[in-house]
Amino acid sequence: MPVKRLSVKEGFAVKKSRYGLAALCIISLLAPSALLAQTRALKKVQVGVPAISMGNIIIYFTKEAKIFEKYGLDVEPVAVNGSGIASKALISGSVQISPIATPTVMNSVLSGSDMVILAHTMPGVIQYLMARPDIKRTEDMKGKTIGVTTFGSLTDFLVKYLARQKGLNPDKDLALLQIGTDSDRFVALQQGRIPMATLSHPNYFFAQRAGFHILWDFFKEVDYPWSEIATTRTQIKQDRDLVMRYMRAHLEGIARFKQEPELGKKVIKKMLRLNDDAIAEESWELFAKHRLAAPYPNIKGMKTSYEYVAATRPDIYKHKPEEFIDASFVEELDKSGFIKKLYEK
Repeated sequence: MPVKRLSVKEGFAVKKSRYGLAALCIISLLAPSALLAQTRALKKVQVGVPAISMGNIIIYFTKEAKIFEKYGLDVEPVAVNGSGIASKALISGSVQISPIATPTVMNSVLSGSDMVILAHTMPGVIQYLMARPDIKRTEDMKGKTIGVTTFGSLTDFLVKYLARQKGLNPDKDLALLQIGTDSDRFVALQQGRIPMATLSHPNYFFAQRAGFHILWDFFKEVDYPWSEIATTRTQIKQDRDLVMRYMRAHLEGIARFKQEPELGKKVIKKMLRLNDDAIAEESWELFAKHRLAAPYPNIKGMKTSYEYVAATRPDIYKHKPEEFIDASFVEELDKSGFIKKLYEK
């Protein structure tokens, strides 16, 4: 049988046809993946961060480790100045989740909001009241100024609460000054603009090096579960799946933070602008140690918040702790074995 020879034009047509067929095959193979990618489009979530600090470092660690993306979320941490401002952002819907201080949530709910605490991720608050060397006792504090984040913030609550416990009237005996971030308060302390300030890691280290001392250790002296995860009941009703995805990611972030010290220290140094390896190491060790694997809302520990809120809103005692919390997310993740699997080697 004679073999038909193709002309140059015919050969090019066949070659073109083959490439077209190959391209069609590739497109056919990729189409399901493209469709899948579309169905897995990341959900945008704004998280209000009252302070860029060790207390909120898990949010930044989880983002750096791309854990949020694993659960289909595009999380944008939004820095705000204190829990008071964060609560307003949460109520307005401009952020969907925020680590807002428990007393702030309680006061807001008493005023008609539907904020709710989903978790307490720390058993106590790692925060210190740093003072000049001449301020040695509680009595020495009278008439002096203390730097806090903002009014209504966690640091504002801690100072006022412990002052009352120690026999001071914070409204008469102390002058609280809103200064902003931990770093801002340390600078104000160092420059002599204020004699005392609330500081957390790592700035309390720097304050000690500069000659200031710990007057109050809030972790030891105040029974206060900390590092909350809060949202609104409206948000849960509108998109419970989004909130659950966030909770899965955050709890995995806690586990990975404990398990990956190098990445943990890298994020600490990056977010807190640290160049000191020793301080980054100590900060990681302290917070990795105390982070809770199953961070149920701590009803027993809310007693302190009740006492604080009651000073201005005695009607708080008419309300049960369950009105301010929703433990169902942590409970589901715990009972399903999700949390346990995070720590299996």
